Amino acid sequence: MSQLILASSSSYRKSLLERLNLEFTCYSPDIDESAGDSESAIGLAERLACHKAEVVAVKFPLATVIGADQVAELNGKVLGKPGTHEKAVAQLTAQSGNPVLFHSGLAVSQVQANGTIKRQSLVNTTKVMFRQLSETQIESYLLAEEPYDCAGSFKAEALGISLFAAVHSDDPTSLIGLPLINLCSMLRKFSIDPI
Repeated sequence: MSQLILASSSSYRKSLLERLNLEFTCYSPDIDESAGDSESAIGLAERLACHKAEVVAVKFPLATVIGADQVAELNGKVLGKPGTHEKAVAQLTAQSGNPVLFHSGLAVSQVQANGTIKRQSLVNTTKVMFRQLSETQIESYLLAEEPYDCAGSFKAEALGISLFAAVHSDDPTSLIGLPLINLCSMLRKFSIDPI
């Protein structure tokens, strides 16, 4: 089996991948994550996942590389990582009582002997229905978890789950940013099977 690399510095994705009991290392691709003009949220998620995987695969040509990215979409607009408390308040206020789509882009890349790149990619979408949230609830949540590095301003694997009325997904790990059901299927195409 070739070396497995997660092209990410995300502790959330690292802990998810650890569930599969595979040996892997992490390497941050350090790419520009800006959306292109008129680029859809789904297109952005897939492009970023592919780009991360390919940048790292070129640096480590004997490895199989996993790239992932998540893009949140509210009413057709992309919600990025808030970065600050004020932006997180604005995001959660806008999401309150509304459905939000979380597009998790996933790619697996490997440089072949002839120099071409073998790649599998997809986007797994989770629909989250937010509860009606008061200003006090939003402030209380943000002070508790400080999710400023998370698209949508919450951590679904922790207290953020309390913000939701419902979650609709075909992969429970997708909302956290690495759809493991899809990933297992992709890895098998690269002769890597967790079991």
